[in-house]
Amino acid sequence: MHSLRHSFLILIACLVSIPSFAQQVSLFRPVATYSIVARDSLTGQMGVAVQSHWFSVGPIVPWARAGVGAVATQSFIEPAYGPLGLDLMATGRSAPDALKALTSTDEGEAVRQVAMVDARGRVAAHTGSRAIFAAGHQTGSQYSVQANMMEHDTVWSAMAVAYESAEGDLAERLLAALDAAQAEGGDIRGKQSAAILIVPAEASNNPWNDVIFNLRIEDHPEPLKELRRLVKLQRAYNAMNAGDGYMTTNDIEAALAEYDFALSLLPDEATNGEAAFWVGITLVEAGDELGALPYLQRAYRQDIRWAELLVRLPASELLPNDEALVERLVAGMKSSN
Repeated sequence: MHSLRHSFLILIACLVSIPSFAQQVSLFRPVATYSIVARDSLTGQMGVAVQSHWFSVGPIVPWARAGVGAVATQSFIEPAYGPLGLDLMATGRSAPDALKALTSTDEGEAVRQVAMVDARGRVAAHTGSRAIFAAGHQTGSQYSVQANMMEHDTVWSAMAVAYESAEGDLAERLLAALDAAQAEGGDIRGKQSAAILIVPAEASNNPWNDVIFNLRIEDHPEPLKELRRLVKLQRAYNAMNAGDGYMTTNDIEAALAEYDFALSLLPDEATNGEAAFWVGITLVEAGDELGALPYLQRAYRQDIRWAELLVRLPASELLPNDEALVERLVAGMKSSN
């Protein structure tokens, strides 16, 4: 009974929250874009990836909530489709039911383009009759691709083929779909911003842990290349976090495997010593001074100031208050040069 009442209240909110088309034209210009929403059938992860010739597309097109679903809202955009669609799916409504509830109460549905996937993999998409040519969508097993104001009407079918044939995790397959769209000509106006948002299959008690990727390229001449670079960095730091988790259970072998994987994604020592430094510090804290040195040396090769930072850590209780230990570590860092 409570769930039904909650659904009813959300529907009432939809009626009063989505302005008329006339109001929308005065508020928003067309966010022409191509995007994909999808659920990974193996992990249950859900996500959205998008690229547009529009500044900072990330805050308005992609929406996702762990354990609930994902939404992409674009064209003459109504951002409310994101949170309202997720609220409806959170009550148990399927993605098709949620999308129908929203479009049926929206006087501007003819210029909207929206796609949703829920936590069970049910998919729905809507391309309004007045979306700017070339516009369309294609749904498949637990995914939908959609685009508007494209140079060619082959964009969304190319995205579908790329997503279905790509290997790797959900992030990799979402990026493959974006690359395929651009290869078909993409947005007729060009490129500017991109974003990717991926959440886990189930929500935790800590909302800050309920996002796997949330990356945005606000303005860049090659937004998809820059997005891929950041996804690679995020993978590295996700592995770092996993390694830290293993350290808390004293599983040193598993932690080192995660740390080494993270560092393998950051091969250029001239650009980032952060990961290596903190892996080294973590190992020192665990009593593995010898094992820590290669990581600390890598950081030092990137920037000699990491040695000065190490000296400051005992005062914050991030290293033992042991002058001899600190001296050995600093000397070991410098010996790599």
